[in-house]
Amino acid sequence: MRIISGKLKSRRLKAPKNLPVRPTTDMAKESLFNILNNTYYFDNISVIDLFSGTGNISYEFASRGTKEIYAIDAHFGCIKYINATAKELDLNINTYKNDVYKFLEKTSLSADVIFADPPYDFEAEQFLKIVDLVFTRKLLKEEGILIIEHSKHTDLTTHENHIYDKRYGGNVFSFFEN
Repeated sequence: MRIISGKLKSRRLKAPKNLPVRPTTDMAKESLFNILNNTYYFDNISVIDLFSGTGNISYEFASRGTKEIYAIDAHFGCIKYINATAKELDLNINTYKNDVYKFLEKTSLSADVIFADPPYDFEAEQFLKIVDLVFTRKLLKEEGILIIEHSKHTDLTTHENHIYDKRYGGNVFSFFEN
């Protein structure tokens, strides 16, 4: 896994083999951040990274200057790895070891960008539950965006807050807004 841009540009990170993760590919991540770069000043936003896994997306935001980042994952090993890596790289990433659905039901946080990368084998209803919780709990700031990464076999376009999809090989980013 590689950090694409920012103060840690080209930095390679190696996650432990025993983590149950599927990091976003460099090509897909670079394309996603090109889209976000046209919308946001990274140093002025807050981010919630759901199903954060290795922290790949959180590191990219932090490298680009985002100061308020929350990484949520239910796996202790993932949280431990993110904390160790953030400390080593001197990045301000706040971690929460929590079930994502429970976190969304109880959190008082809100963010400009909420990124979710759930397991690809989730049913469409499990993905849409994330969308519903984000919007019913009003977790996005006014001009905020929710991005869900999923496989090309999952269709989330039926949700009323869906605005568009971007496809990169077998990966799809679905974008949602108020």
